[in-house]
Amino acid sequence: MADTGAVFGGEHSGHFYFRDFWCADSGMLAALHAVAALGNQPKPLSKILKSYQRYFASGEINSTVTDPSSVLAHIEEVYRTKPGVTLDHLDGLTVSAEAWWFNLRPSNTEPLLRLNIEANTRARMDRVRDEVLDLIRR
Repeated sequence: MADTGAVFGGEHSGHFYFRDFWCADSGMLAALHAVAALGNQPKPLSKILKSYQRYFASGEINSTVTDPSSVLAHIEEVYRTKPGVTLDHLDGLTVSAEAWWFNLRPSNTEPLLRLNIEANTRARMDRVRDEVLDLIRR
């Protein structure tokens, strides 16, 4: 946020950051903004958000592992050779293809790997989720 001057930032894990709040995480401030924006809306939030949900998401899935680094390295090795796949290491390991992506990163405080997946269909998201979880938990 500091590099780009962004007014707002968020993570899949539910952390929300506001420039005017010292770029600090504030769930309470995010909730107050949402309540204020919804105050005069005739539809419930679930119906309003539905039109913005272009992809199917797994939500954050945590897996306890004894050696997060070796699991990440193994998954990177598996996906590195797949056609049409790109890898990124900005925040853990992000693996992207044309119709799906996933991010796998270690927790900073627990022996966990945190997985988030999005895909253009529910079936594809389920398939990628199951494949990656099998690699993590094997």
